[in-house]
Amino acid sequence: MTYRVVIVDDEPLARQRLKRLLEEHKDFTCVAEAGDGQAAVDWFSQFQADLLLLDIQMPGLDGLQAASRICTQPSAPVIVFCTAYDDHALSAFEVDAADYLLKPIRKEDLTRALTRASVRLARDNTPAPAARTHISARTAQGLTLTPVDEVLYFSADQKYVSMHHEQGATLIDDSLKQLEEEFPHRFLRIHRSYLVASDRICRLENTDEGVVLWLQGSDAPLPVSRRHAPGVKKFLRG
Repeated sequence: MTYRVVIVDDEPLARQRLKRLLEEHKDFTCVAEAGDGQAAVDWFSQFQADLLLLDIQMPGLDGLQAASRICTQPSAPVIVFCTAYDDHALSAFEVDAADYLLKPIRKEDLTRALTRASVRLARDNTPAPAARTHISARTAQGLTLTPVDEVLYFSADQKYVSMHHEQGATLIDDSLKQLEEEFPHRFLRIHRSYLVASDRICRLENTDEGVVLWLQGSDAPLPVSRRHAPGVKKFLRG
């Protein structure tokens, strides 16, 4: 299978370099290129591709803004950001980017990104498996399995996600979005950085710092963002 790629960068030389590097990967082919974010949005409003290699700093509509719009369209592509700046990484992963490459793009970095993209594309084209009963994690003691029923909540700190349970906290490889999609009826999003077990919710509380949520088995409350507060309140009303 050959994946269709769109390259977007306001620098023609940068686009040419990416196309040359891409030619070494026979499973990917460039079908279009653009010089700004708006042109990318316009292209995806009419056509489809599997992968978008997207610059961030561009005149007019920048890469992050373009990605946010493209992600809302049917059959949105997997996105890999290619930029000269490293201060947009967190925002990039908020739109579920598969990778974040710093210019000048190295062969090995692009290979890594394409591998991640191909895994995600293959997963998207495969029927969803049944939800897991345990969450795996690599620890100093080896691979551990925690029953999903014992998870209190998941938290994200930049690219790192922790699973919080009654025995403590463990770093895991899953993203919050992946967990939210896999367990839509078991975990509830309350914040950009928090996903909680819905059957552990005790109460909401208004504080001077904002709305917080208390969970059974947890000693401290978790913040509820303004964006997610209406959904949390609706859930609690049943």
